[in-house]
Amino acid sequence: MANENIIPDVAETAGELIGDRLENSVDVMANGVEWVNNNQGLLIEYGLNIVAAFLTLFLGMLVARLIAGGFHKVLTKRKLDITIVDFVSHMVKYVIVAFVVIAALSRIGVQTTSFIALIGAAGLAIGLALQGSLSNFASGVLIIVLRPFKAGEYIEAAGIAGSVESVQIFATTLVTVDNKFVVVPNSSILSGNIINYSRKATRRIDLMIGVSYSADLAKTKAVLEKVVAANPKVLKDPAVLVAVAELGDSSVNLVVRPWVNSEDYWPVRFALMEAIKNGLDEAGIEIPFPQMDVHMDKLG
Repeated sequence: MANENIIPDVAETAGELIGDRLENSVDVMANGVEWVNNNQGLLIEYGLNIVAAFLTLFLGMLVARLIAGGFHKVLTKRKLDITIVDFVSHMVKYVIVAFVVIAALSRIGVQTTSFIALIGAAGLAIGLALQGSLSNFASGVLIIVLRPFKAGEYIEAAGIAGSVESVQIFATTLVTVDNKFVVVPNSSILSGNIINYSRKATRRIDLMIGVSYSADLAKTKAVLEKVVAANPKVLKDPAVLVAVAELGDSSVNLVVRPWVNSEDYWPVRFALMEAIKNGLDEAGIEIPFPQMDVHMDKLG
């Protein structure tokens, strides 16, 4: 009998709890509907502002890309250096994007004046933390302004030698002769010497040739001049210089200094080294090499 009384009591209690929960849920929903009805104008206004902010971002990004692309095309048609073209077009894009973000934030009610002040304070903190990056940026601007090199030129800087591919905001990209892609920070480039091998139209090849002390110097100079003159890529003006440079420990060293176009430097240098060796061999002129004489004294 006790069990029969407990079951109805439990069912009655559960029913009351469910009823209370349903009643609370209905009250919450009613309050929510009432709040929505009372604030329809506010919701519509915020909704429209959020949509407008997203449209501003989307259209702004699109416009930034189009304007940056337009700058790139115009500057390219004016035949400016590709390094300047890339740098300017990227800067224009980033500036427009910054204004677009501020405009989008203002659409959703963010006070842009305080936001700009916040950006300034954050920029100062970030600047102190990223001094190296800011130094690279400033160096990139100086490279663009001073133009110690441009795209396509072969340079040596920061211990790396290669052809310049592009100058970006924070780094310069080089491609080495063995086709390695190297990214060099701009500050590292400006902090040391920059050797530009392509800026001048012509270059001088410096060769040091050693011959035996027993060699006829007049004959040797004639052979060297003939070998150099036989190469069609050697320039006639300035004239080739062949002269005795020094009297070494085991050889008489002569300098051979022909001038060539900059793009012909390495092919001509390699060809002349081989031709000089063959020419001296054919003329019977000895090219000495380091050697040691050992004398053994007989004891006793």
